[in-house]
Amino acid sequence: MNSKDPIATPAPVPPTPESRQNETFQHKLEQFNPGMVWLDAHGHITAFNDVAVQVLGPAGEQSLGIAQDRLLGMDVIELHPERSRDKLRFLLQSTEPGGCPVKSPAPVAMMINIPDRILMIKVSKMMGGQGTCGTCMIFYDVTDITTEPPELAASNQSPMPRRLFKIPVYQKNRLILIDLKDVVRFQGDGHYTTIVTQDDQYLSNLSLSDLERRLDGNIYLRVHRSHIVSLHHAVELVRAEESVSLVMGDLQKTSVPVSRTRVAQLKEVLGVI
Repeated sequence: MNSKDPIATPAPVPPTPESRQNETFQHKLEQFNPGMVWLDAHGHITAFNDVAVQVLGPAGEQSLGIAQDRLLGMDVIELHPERSRDKLRFLLQSTEPGGCPVKSPAPVAMMINIPDRILMIKVSKMMGGQGTCGTCMIFYDVTDITTEPPELAASNQSPMPRRLFKIPVYQKNRLILIDLKDVVRFQGDGHYTTIVTQDDQYLSNLSLSDLERRLDGNIYLRVHRSHIVSLHHAVELVRAEESVSLVMGDLQKTSVPVSRTRVAQLKEVLGVI
């Protein structure tokens, strides 16, 4: 080849719709103003920015009857619903044995139902002259890009939880949004849930109970204490002597057990006699 000949360069690969969507979301996330909360060594609030006040203020007033000017000095865990406290406590207390004392765990999704927000939270241990002295909690409010607008409730009823249309999860240090229509089933394990699509699966910090309250009950049915299925992805109803199961449309064609108390409801929804 002549040294003056131009070197051929491969044609650029056009971005896929999924990669374009992820880039758009990451760009949106970068534009968000994060909420920031400083906690002392005991997890009590010592300072916060205006974004945090906008979320924690209403939470304190509605759930605890505490005015915003009394938030300072409170245990941050008390501002969260009871079902979320164990997860948050674990996040705040997580350490790396034998490692860096300020190394932080991976971010997690936390759900706050008062005032009905979905937050992505990251915590970092803070180091002072005497060692670890507290925690910085940073969160992004992703409610508006993961849920439908709030439904109006009757004057004598509590507000309805905002219905999900995307689920935020972390994968390979990136925050991605799973489109709900792609989800085949959810499998719960304590505070965590495995979200299974047709060709992949993801670990979410949202519990089955958190998810169930925000899913369309005409499409997503809790057939077992550990399983919620998308009826759109149900393949076959299998009846054995003493049990009923539902074969789903994921790669493994997973057979999901159906609790006896849910069999009649499932048959009615599927129109099976």
